Amino acid sequence: MKLKKLLVLATVTAMFVTAAAGCSSNNQNQAGGAGTQAPAQELRINLSAEPPALDSSIATTNPAFTIINALNEGLYRLDADGKPQPALAKELPKISADGLVYTITLRDGLTWADGTPLKASDFEYAYKRTLDPATKAKYASMLSWIKGGAALNTAKPEEVEAKKAAVGVKATDDKTLEITLEKPIAFFTDQLSMPIFFPQKPDFVKAQGDKYGADADKVIGAGPFKLEKWDHEQQLVLVKNDKYWDAANVKLNKVTVNVVKEASTSLNMYETNQVDLTELKGDQYAMYQGKPDLALKKEFVSSYVMFQVNKVPAFANAKIRQALGMAIDRKALNEVVLGGASIPSTGLVPGTVLDGNKQEFRKVAGDTEPPFDAAKAKTLLAEGLKELNMTSLPPFKLTSDDTDSSKKTIEFIQAQWKQNLGVDVTGEPLPFALRVKNMQEGNFDALIALWGADYNDPMTFLDMWVTGNKSFNYMQYSNPAYDDLIKGADKEVDLAKRSKMLVDAEKLLMNDMPLAPLYFRTRPYAKRTNVDGLILPAMSKEWELKWVSIK
Repeated sequence: MKLKKLLVLATVTAMFVTAAAGCSSNNQNQAGGAGTQAPAQELRINLSAEPPALDSSIATTNPAFTIINALNEGLYRLDADGKPQPALAKELPKISADGLVYTITLRDGLTWADGTPLKASDFEYAYKRTLDPATKAKYASMLSWIKGGAALNTAKPEEVEAKKAAVGVKATDDKTLEITLEKPIAFFTDQLSMPIFFPQKPDFVKAQGDKYGADADKVIGAGPFKLEKWDHEQQLVLVKNDKYWDAANVKLNKVTVNVVKEASTSLNMYETNQVDLTELKGDQYAMYQGKPDLALKKEFVSSYVMFQVNKVPAFANAKIRQALGMAIDRKALNEVVLGGASIPSTGLVPGTVLDGNKQEFRKVAGDTEPPFDAAKAKTLLAEGLKELNMTSLPPFKLTSDDTDSSKKTIEFIQAQWKQNLGVDVTGEPLPFALRVKNMQEGNFDALIALWGADYNDPMTFLDMWVTGNKSFNYMQYSNPAYDDLIKGADKEVDLAKRSKMLVDAEKLLMNDMPLAPLYFRTRPYAKRTNVDGLILPAMSKEWELKWVSIK
């Protein structure tokens, strides 16, 4: 995410409702079936956003990563502690003394869900397909850590095949994969658990063409579950994959994922026993405090407002951006809209994310984001407008998802800007897939987004904003000094110096304010106590289903 979650999470997520459900000994209504008792080992989940195409090369959002992770698998899978455990690989990698070469052996007898053999070459194919510039993979930058990866990703059409042959990933036989990196990456084994590093079945992918991953019959994996049905914008049905190498330890027989955007509807489904886990929104959180079925998902996720500096000329002025950011009362936003579950932001990188030098980044960096100050914001706006020879901001839109929480966030910020700055803004709530599309194409004025970490390091939040990063720098921000800090930290081997570079980069970013952080997300859920083994990961995915059972 980088498999970063374009969690874009409230944008690439805010506002995903994700939940897992199971059955208990009392009667429970299945979604779509009143008065029936849920079958044993069946889980029913609400997801607030339709996942885009389930193609691990092009996926960028949490809903897509979450479903792909259930249907397929990488060499490793993260456990409840976020540690990589052997998955399609039979053991942890053998790493050369210089940290560059990873030799990985696959398990015996691996197959795809259709029973055909899975080979090491399926990983090689997947990685090279992702890096092929024709694929237009947003997360290709993560595979660019592989030797020759960046050269392939920027190759001209006539150079592609030669560059593919030079990439440092090779299946030396059907069970052995060798990966050579450009430089040592301490967390690379962890990254091999991410969907961007999953294998792909070459003949199947080629047969589907540009429809690969778009429907149930155009998806194939080698993970715990198979996609049996996909009614777009309504429901996905997953069933156990009996061909999975660890099928004996997968207890769930069926998972029903309902696409439910309205928070009130989602909670009603929980309270009427139609689902067994649902995200709590706004004041719903207070209703469940102290109850045994309250579960908290502590995430490496930041929410922020991005300002399109090229599309809206006024946003090219730093004082105007600073004014808009400083005029939002983040504490009130958390309490009024989010129900107090999350943490008002003090910078871009969330708390508890490490600095790469065995310390928490936020404790090292301190508060880098200017505090809420309506008076100073008003002064900055006036100064910025004067510099541009303008008397007021031109009309612009504030875009986000069309979930209840996202709509309320838009309304809250609209009210703050009107009250504190006298600025009117039009709200634009959009369906998740359209919001993501518009965001990726730079088709917005200001946009509320969420970003979730792909790995436990500040770089996963900071390198997105380097000049010319077409994969994630949707606001087209550019500052040579910022670029130098990020590129320098990327090469720095002294961990203390690297940490300082990243702290300085965040300070610079918060001073420029091309984006205004809002909060670090913690998501509360109502979860039935008989749903056992459900993991709510801090990074990249909504939930992990492999180890779930219904007690």
